[in-house]
Amino acid sequence: MQKNPRLRRIHPGWYAGAFVAVLAIAAQVVYSTGLYGSWRDSRSVDRACGGNVARPELATALESSHLRARSLELDDGYLAHCLVLRADSARNGSLEMSLRWSSTGPAPLEAFPSDITNGFKGAASPLGKGWPGIARSGDGGAVQVALDCRNDRGKALIAHGRFAPPGFAPSRSTAALTGLGQVTAETARKAAEKYGCRTSGGGKLSDVSAPPVGAGSYRAKPLGQSQGSCAALRDLAPTATPSGTPLAVEFPADTRAPQVNCYLATASQKPGYGLFAFYGATAKEFRTSAAARSLKRLEGDLAEDKDSVWATAQCPQSAEPASFLLTRLQEVTASAVTYPAPRSSPDFANTALKAFADGEAKQRGCTDVRMTTQP
Repeated sequence: MQKNPRLRRIHPGWYAGAFVAVLAIAAQVVYSTGLYGSWRDSRSVDRACGGNVARPELATALESSHLRARSLELDDGYLAHCLVLRADSARNGSLEMSLRWSSTGPAPLEAFPSDITNGFKGAASPLGKGWPGIARSGDGGAVQVALDCRNDRGKALIAHGRFAPPGFAPSRSTAALTGLGQVTAETARKAAEKYGCRTSGGGKLSDVSAPPVGAGSYRAKPLGQSQGSCAALRDLAPTATPSGTPLAVEFPADTRAPQVNCYLATASQKPGYGLFAFYGATAKEFRTSAAARSLKRLEGDLAEDKDSVWATAQCPQSAEPASFLLTRLQEVTASAVTYPAPRSSPDFANTALKAFADGEAKQRGCTDVRMTTQP
């Protein structure tokens, strides 16, 4: 039986038309279901953040996998600086992430609290799980990780993440702060590998906490019972009481945290003295911070009555010397600025800081602890 040649001519065109129709239907499905928008938003995160941000942890921090991002102005030396937002409009949530080398100065968003002498506001909590990082309070939280490069002791890769405007943290849950810690830490690890910084991070973060906020939120204990960041001062309890600071506010001991803080408090649990230790890139940045400059100016005005004492040490993790500080704390209210604790004697201040610095140095293998006149 002979086939109709006209049918043979129709078949190719019919198939081509059917294929185009299928493509059109598929495109409509992609648009109508939001798949294209999701792919486009996902691509924006990679472009804006230079492909550096750890994606699963980012979704945990912002409590959504539907995210978009835009690049922020890069300062000299920054490897990435981006703002990631939830693309779904049902809830708020936005996170700012920056990556840089320690040779690049920090942006204002990363700066130390300028009011480090204002009560407990200069505090930072250790990130934990072996990570050289800290968490701070404020607007939902901020996390910084500083990875020292073993192949260059003068260099560290620094990742800073914070919940930022316009959305800030999607919730006030501990899960959101833990997610922020996870994405900052894993982003630092990912970038270190990408840029040739041989380093070691830590384990999976499961419970990140920042210092509490607000008056009365800290619980003090007798100094002689200290087990954490104030443990090195336990033997000073008999002399701390006559100095007006019999209590301690402390944080978990952590030998990888780039900042350690211990507070001596009055009998009424008000802030008396703050003791701080700074290591590696964090020590370098503290020495040039507005907080340190403010303390040095104050000491210049009160040359005969020192409210702060300083020490340094050499540590194996970094070429940067560690910095240690003891300073008298203020209590700032809407109506007045007061000092809850009396000015300590030079003997007590120097003894307390030396004990604190020696204790820290012993735990980290640091040497050559010296009292100094400046950070």
